[in-house]
Amino acid sequence: MNHIRRYAGILAGLIGTVTAFSAAAPAAFAGPVAPGGGGGPATPGSGVVTVTRTVVMGGMPGWQVALIAIGSALIAAAGAIVANHLRQRRLAVVPA
Repeated sequence: MNHIRRYAGILAGLIGTVTAFSAAAPAAFAGPVAPGGGGGPATPGSGVVTVTRTVVMGGMPGWQVALIAIGSALIAAAGAIVANHLRQRRLAVVPA
């Protein structure tokens, strides 16, 4: 029965990975389109001039990202320690 749980966990992880990659793939493989919706690649001499301006309205400073990463690592470590202690307590043999 433990093998079935392990295989189910591996399968769930692989399905999640494939889903994440398939959701990100359309954005990763996007390319410019010719003016007029022709479907072909845009040519440099197409006559259409586009101006792109990047506007940053917010964001998170690097120290906050690092603080969140450290906090989540500490919480995960504490959870692993508690789970290990509970597992050891459950497996402990009580002398008669």
